[in-house]
Amino acid sequence: MKISKKLILASVVLPLIISTSAFAFGGKNHKGPHEECRPGFGFDRGIMKDLNLTDTQKDQLKTLRQANKDEIKKRFSENKPKAEMRAERTQKMNDVLLADTFDPAKATALAQAFVNKQVERQVDMLSKQHKMLSILTPDQKAKFVELQKEHMEDCNDMARHKGKDRK
Repeated sequence: MKISKKLILASVVLPLIISTSAFAFGGKNHKGPHEECRPGFGFDRGIMKDLNLTDTQKDQLKTLRQANKDEIKKRFSENKPKAEMRAERTQKMNDVLLADTFDPAKATALAQAFVNKQVERQVDMLSKQHKMLSILTPDQKAKFVELQKEHMEDCNDMARHKGKDRK
């Protein structure tokens, strides 16, 4: 296979793999120096604490969080070990990358499978967040949006300040 085809394939597949693994990364004790400004929905306990939730709402959120944890544990216990899944994914990529001739159909199918998995995870996450936010009153939802905007402005200010420090 020509080197240019390998580079093109790598430039398409590699970002997909990286973004897929970025979605999978998470959990406790994985915080970086600016974890509070990570990209995303801004759906965190800090904002939720500022919404003056009732005890009932707190209990409902706690129940949803616990159900999510239980679902994740169940999913991971039923799935193959991470190393085995990684080895399978690597083998599929190598089948495409190391073939004598480049097969765009196989490369497309592989990339599409990665994207589909990522979309599936994203939809699942949005569904869970929707359930959690549906517990809020209309006033709390409005305050949530306001706090989220403030949070993003703070993060943007921090990013601008950090960029100046590098110069």
